[in-house]
Amino acid sequence: MLELNQPILLGKLSLSEDEIIAYAKAFDPLEFHTSVEAGKKSMFHSLIASGPHVFQVSYCRFWIPRFGKSVLAGLEVNNWKFLKPVFPNKEVECHLSVLSKKINSDQKSMSVKWYFEFKYSGSQELIQSLDTTVLHKAE
Repeated sequence: MLELNQPILLGKLSLSEDEIIAYAKAFDPLEFHTSVEAGKKSMFHSLIASGPHVFQVSYCRFWIPRFGKSVLAGLEVNNWKFLKPVFPNKEVECHLSVLSKKINSDQKSMSVKWYFEFKYSGSQELIQSLDTTVLHKAE
Protein backbone atom coordinates (compact mmCIF):
# COMPACT_ATOMS: atom_id res chain seq x y z
CA MET A 1 0.00 0.00 0.00
CA LEU A 2 1.22 3.52 -0.71
CA GLU A 3 2.06 6.07 1.94
CA LEU A 4 -0.31 9.01 2.36
CA ASN A 5 -0.08 11.78 -0.23
CA GLN A 6 2.83 10.15 -2.09
CA PRO A 7 1.76 10.34 -5.75
CA ILE A 8 3.04 7.73 -8.18
CA LEU A 9 2.73 7.26 -11.91
CA LEU A 10 0.46 4.22 -12.01
CA GLY A 11 0.71 3.76 -15.77
CA LYS A 12 0.36 5.20 -19.26
CA LEU A 13 -2.13 4.35 -21.98
CA SER A 14 -3.61 5.58 -25.23
CA LEU A 15 -6.97 4.69 -26.74
CA SER A 16 -7.33 3.99 -30.44
CA GLU A 17 -10.33 5.16 -32.47
CA ASP A 18 -11.57 1.57 -32.59
CA GLU A 19 -11.30 1.17 -28.79
CA ILE A 20 -13.12 4.47 -28.20
CA ILE A 21 -15.93 3.53 -30.58
CA ALA A 22 -16.34 0.00 -29.20
CA TYR A 23 -16.49 1.21 -25.58
CA ALA A 24 -18.92 4.00 -26.47
CA LYS A 25 -21.23 1.68 -28.41
CA ALA A 26 -21.47 -0.52 -25.32
CA PHE A 27 -21.65 2.12 -22.58
CA ASP A 28 -22.08 5.70 -23.88
CA PRO A 29 -23.46 5.77 -27.44
CA LEU A 30 -23.29 9.50 -28.05
CA GLU A 31 -22.38 10.31 -31.65
CA PHE A 32 -19.14 12.17 -30.85
CA HIS A 33 -17.96 8.95 -29.14
CA THR A 34 -19.16 6.50 -31.80
CA SER A 35 -18.48 8.30 -35.11
CA VAL A 36 -15.29 9.94 -36.35
CA GLU A 37 -17.34 12.16 -38.69
CA ALA A 38 -19.78 13.22 -35.96
CA GLY A 39 -16.82 13.91 -33.68
CA LYS A 40 -15.29 16.22 -36.31
CA LYS A 41 -18.57 18.17 -36.45
CA SER A 42 -18.81 18.45 -32.66
CA MET A 43 -17.41 21.19 -30.43
CA PHE A 44 -14.38 18.92 -29.90
CA HIS A 45 -13.56 18.72 -33.65
CA SER A 46 -12.61 15.08 -33.11
CA LEU A 47 -13.81 11.75 -31.88
CA ILE A 48 -13.33 11.68 -28.11
CA ALA A 49 -13.44 8.95 -25.47
CA SER A 50 -16.37 8.57 -23.14
CA GLY A 51 -15.60 10.12 -19.75
CA PRO A 52 -15.29 6.88 -17.75
CA HIS A 53 -13.28 5.05 -20.43
CA VAL A 54 -9.77 6.19 -19.45
CA PHE A 55 -10.44 5.46 -15.77
CA GLN A 56 -11.92 2.03 -16.53
CA VAL A 57 -8.92 0.99 -18.60
CA SER A 58 -6.45 2.31 -16.00
CA TYR A 59 -8.34 0.64 -13.18
CA CYS A 60 -8.35 -2.76 -14.92
CA ARG A 61 -4.87 -2.58 -16.44
CA PHE A 62 -2.88 -0.96 -13.62
CA TRP A 63 -4.79 -0.67 -10.32
CA ILE A 64 -6.39 -4.12 -9.99
CA PRO A 65 -3.16 -6.09 -10.66
CA ARG A 66 -1.37 -4.04 -8.00
CA PHE A 67 -4.04 -3.58 -5.30
CA GLY A 68 -6.97 -5.84 -6.22
CA LYS A 69 -6.07 -8.87 -4.08
CA SER A 70 -6.71 -6.90 -0.88
CA VAL A 71 -10.12 -5.48 -1.94
CA LEU A 72 -13.16 -6.44 0.11
CA ALA A 73 -15.62 -3.93 -1.42
CA GLY A 74 -15.86 -0.62 -3.23
CA LEU A 75 -17.60 2.03 -1.12
CA GLU A 76 -17.69 5.35 -3.02
CA VAL A 77 -16.74 7.26 -6.12
CA ASN A 78 -16.64 11.01 -5.55
CA ASN A 79 -15.66 14.27 -7.19
CA TRP A 80 -15.34 12.77 -10.68
CA LYS A 81 -14.36 15.67 -12.91
CA PHE A 82 -14.15 15.47 -16.70
CA LEU A 83 -12.01 18.54 -17.38
CA LYS A 84 -10.61 17.96 -20.87
CA PRO A 85 -11.49 15.53 -23.66
CA VAL A 86 -9.46 12.39 -24.23
CA PHE A 87 -8.50 12.19 -27.90
CA PRO A 88 -7.59 9.05 -29.84
CA ASN A 89 -3.97 7.90 -29.80
CA LYS A 90 -2.81 10.56 -27.31
CA GLU A 91 -0.85 9.10 -24.42
CA VAL A 92 -2.45 9.63 -21.02
CA GLU A 93 -0.73 9.19 -17.66
CA CYS A 94 -2.59 7.91 -14.62
CA HIS A 95 -1.26 9.28 -11.35
CA LEU A 96 -2.39 7.79 -8.05
CA SER A 97 -2.12 8.72 -4.39
CA VAL A 98 -3.71 7.73 -1.09
CA LEU A 99 -5.62 10.57 0.56
CA SER A 100 -6.52 8.70 3.75
CA LYS A 101 -6.45 5.30 5.47
CA LYS A 102 -8.66 4.29 8.37
CA ILE A 103 -8.44 0.96 10.19
CA ASN A 104 -11.99 -0.15 10.96
CA SER A 105 -13.11 -1.27 14.42
CA ASP A 106 -12.97 -4.95 13.38
CA GLN A 107 -9.17 -4.53 12.95
CA LYS A 108 -9.42 -6.75 9.87
CA SER A 109 -10.29 -4.10 7.32
CA MET A 110 -9.35 -0.58 6.40
CA SER A 111 -11.02 2.12 4.32
CA VAL A 112 -8.67 3.72 1.82
CA LYS A 113 -9.47 6.88 -0.12
CA TRP A 114 -7.63 6.75 -3.46
CA TYR A 115 -7.11 9.82 -5.66
CA PHE A 116 -6.69 9.39 -9.42
CA GLU A 117 -5.41 12.09 -11.77
CA PHE A 118 -5.17 11.81 -15.53
CA LYS A 119 -2.93 14.06 -17.64
CA TYR A 120 -1.60 13.94 -21.17
CA SER A 121 1.99 12.70 -21.08
CA GLY A 122 4.38 15.58 -20.60
CA SER A 123 1.64 17.95 -19.39
CA GLN A 124 0.67 19.11 -15.92
CA GLU A 125 -2.86 20.01 -17.02
CA LEU A 126 -5.54 17.73 -15.61
CA ILE A 127 -7.78 15.88 -18.03
CA GLN A 128 -9.77 14.07 -15.36
CA SER A 129 -9.71 13.41 -11.63
CA LEU A 130 -11.70 11.43 -9.09
CA ASP A 131 -11.45 9.82 -5.72
CA THR A 132 -12.68 6.40 -4.67
CA THR A 133 -13.06 4.83 -1.27
CA VAL A 134 -12.34 1.11 -1.13
CA LEU A 135 -12.54 -1.35 1.75
CA HIS A 136 -9.32 -3.41 1.90
CA LYS A 137 -8.06 -6.21 4.09
CA ALA A 138 -5.98 -4.58 6.82
CA GLU A 139 -2.22 -4.71 6.25
